[in-house]
Amino acid sequence: MGILQYMKGDLSALSVDWHVLGNFAKNIFSNMFSITWTLIIIFIALAIFFENRNPASTAAWLIVLVFIPLLGFILYIFFGTDIRKQKVFRKISAREPYTDNRAGIEEKIHAVEREKVFSGEDSDMGQKVSSLLLRNSTYPFTANNHSEIFASGILTFKQMMQDMEEAKDHIHLEFFIIKDDSLSNRIKDILIKKAKEGVKVRVIYDGFGARYIKGRYIRELTHAGVEVKPFLPIIFPFLNRYSNYRNHRKIVVIDGKIGYTGGVNIADEYLGHHPRFGVWRDTHMKIEGEGVYILQDIFLRDWYFVSDEKVMEEDRYFPVLAYYGDEIVQIAPSGPDSDWESILQAYFMIIAMAKKRIHIITPYLIPSESIKDALITSALAGVDVKIIVPGIPDKKFVYWATESNFEELLKAGIRIYRYSPGFIHSKIFVTDSGVASIGTANLDLRSLQQNFEVNAFYYDKEVVEKLEEIFQDDLKYSEEVLLKDFLDRNAMDRLKQSTARLFSPLL
Repeated sequence: MGILQYMKGDLSALSVDWHVLGNFAKNIFSNMFSITWTLIIIFIALAIFFENRNPASTAAWLIVLVFIPLLGFILYIFFGTDIRKQKVFRKISAREPYTDNRAGIEEKIHAVEREKVFSGEDSDMGQKVSSLLLRNSTYPFTANNHSEIFASGILTFKQMMQDMEEAKDHIHLEFFIIKDDSLSNRIKDILIKKAKEGVKVRVIYDGFGARYIKGRYIRELTHAGVEVKPFLPIIFPFLNRYSNYRNHRKIVVIDGKIGYTGGVNIADEYLGHHPRFGVWRDTHMKIEGEGVYILQDIFLRDWYFVSDEKVMEEDRYFPVLAYYGDEIVQIAPSGPDSDWESILQAYFMIIAMAKKRIHIITPYLIPSESIKDALITSALAGVDVKIIVPGIPDKKFVYWATESNFEELLKAGIRIYRYSPGFIHSKIFVTDSGVASIGTANLDLRSLQQNFEVNAFYYDKEVVEKLEEIFQDDLKYSEEVLLKDFLDRNAMDRLKQSTARLFSPLL
């Protein structure tokens, strides 16, 4: 019995030792985890700091890492790394543009510098903007063009579908959003019909923007011979290091002779009404002529990226064109595959050079500091700066970030209007100096610094006046935001706007 008691006592002592050892191990593991986690956060913070990105973006990421380290770590890994100019996107710009060889960039630059292209009182801005885009986007201006501007989705899609019905050789579509609804199914039926007739049909959709498109929709297209490819598809768990870089372009090219770009996506709401947002206003353009070469070139580069198929050299996609008109148009893409933020830089120059007016329509007003400073400086110098934003937002947090900029802009004399009937999705820049822009780029950090976008810059008086007419018509249905009223907003609205502003560099 004594031996057994001794053994029991010994075992009891042993059990205490294991308990102590277990606690010791837990403490070591906990300390090692804390040290490792702290080192990871410090490493990421240093990486953000030494990336030399925009100071506001740097500060926002550091704040997220400090206050919500675990979530901040995950968000940074998937959304924060700056992959501009990295190899994955270099594939898009790896080949010399087809249009460079046709048009001759250097020759165009010299022509602009010798003032052989732009003349009259508006020549200075045209020369400066076109020269900038020649260098930072590597795409030339084109002079043989005729354009139509559509101020509604109904008119846009009516003409677009008619042109697709008449296609003889190929139809190329590239959209951020394609929904499986009434409009998209009408377009799908046209594409299937044309593919069965022998027309080459290619479709690119963004892997995030069109993430809800059903497999059945894609299968019906592919079974009919339509080639369909996603741009950076979102795969479960739908987070990857490229998720933050989306293809926001909207491009249609038909037979290499007709092109479309602008704000509309393929979804029912773009026909003009949404049950939640009310009137859905957008602006799109159709172009015939040499500008289509540029849209085609951009599409084919993106097609090469998503499919590994090189079709740039085929002359069928760049046919000899008839005379369409004298409009001077410069199609400019931007995106993380480029060394320069070409559309942002063009916006900045347009704002800085405007003498009388800057009229803007944008669904999101979250400009970079450089664009904001340029707008404020122009307004303080006496330029008439007016901006129309939605009256009913589609994304509340993003709209709070938009409103967070109101006070500073209003105090500088910039006049801001809310489009009362609903949501306005147009992206229009109009100035007094014979230059205007229409395209896919919003006036926000995501569009100007992260997304793949495409804009048409016009140096044509008639088109500029048409876009100004559209602006003035939208202004009739918009309510001005007055500084005194905005300053009286309640504390909750101020809190929402301040919070959203803090995170605006990440939106």
